[in-house]
Amino acid sequence: MSDTLAAPGWDGRRAAQSALQTSAVLWFIPAMIGQWAFAYHVAEEYFATALAGNVGAWNERLFVGLVEGDLIGNIALVVHLIIAFVVTIGGTLQLIPQVRRAAPVFHRWNGRLYILMAFVTSIAALYMIWTRDTFGPDSLELSVSLNAVLIMVFAAMTIRYAMARQIDVHHRWALRTFMVMSGVWFMRVMYACLAIVTGGDIPGTEDDMSGPTNLVVNYASFVLPLVVLELYFFAKRNPSAATKVATAAIVSLCAIGTGIGAFGTSMAWIMR
Repeated sequence: MSDTLAAPGWDGRRAAQSALQTSAVLWFIPAMIGQWAFAYHVAEEYFATALAGNVGAWNERLFVGLVEGDLIGNIALVVHLIIAFVVTIGGTLQLIPQVRRAAPVFHRWNGRLYILMAFVTSIAALYMIWTRDTFGPDSLELSVSLNAVLIMVFAAMTIRYAMARQIDVHHRWALRTFMVMSGVWFMRVMYACLAIVTGGDIPGTEDDMSGPTNLVVNYASFVLPLVVLELYFFAKRNPSAATKVATAAIVSLCAIGTGIGAFGTSMAWIMR
């Protein structure tokens, strides 16, 4: 809309910026709820069964569970699950502005723990992938490996700019780290969303994760959130109101998809 047609006192750019920020909040709400449901799932499915003395049940739930004779690999798996729970809760808390403002000390130490866990879980994941022949097809191993490498690179950049006191740049790298750290969760959300949309029978999928749809989701689970995030960063910097509104629409669509997928995964875990 041109300035001559705009209503008196109405700031189109400010409204567009507000729409962009609102779309980010609309995405974060179902994402946070879905990730906390994921943390609940990890605690119930793995920690509770372990405390009950039924560790063998893990192999009924995991694509590759505990392997007899592979002590280091099994330890890596346990560490990976513990970290998944910790970072899922801690990561979402890092993104809440009110928490950052009200508890800056907690924010700093929780962030340090999150970055440390990012490195540990990535190394554990790489070890499990490349030492276990039963992990999955090559496409899955390569996608998870790329995801793990990106996590470590982004985490290092997050720390670098925090130490340099370049807070705006630090925040951007922290968000990138959060997106790639959430790759496994995004994968589950995408499958749940596809299952709801297709009525449960997702075309192009195989039980061994070797189907064409599996291949796309393997990489889209961490590449697509990064692409949308970079688009969001671009729109925030761009003075064009049209760019901001268009990006807000895209992020809002992603929020709907995330909400559908998070609902699907959460219901599957809670009703299990």
